[in-house]
Amino acid sequence: MFQQTPVYDRLVAERGDVPVQVRGEADRIHRDLAQVLRQVPPSRPDAPHSVFEPKTPPGAL
Repeated sequence: MFQQTPVYDRLVAERGDVPVQVRGEADRIHRDLAQVLRQVPPSRPDAPHSVFEPKTPPGAL
């Protein structure tokens, strides 16, 4: 990802390879989220998509 430079090498030595750590954490979160979403039952067709969305369209009242 980054071209190796003395400054980058020194930062990696001091702070660790942050891009690699972030990528690993993002992969872990992605796996956890996929597992949670598999456990969520499908929503009912008549249920609103969110608590802010009315069950009946405004024009139908």
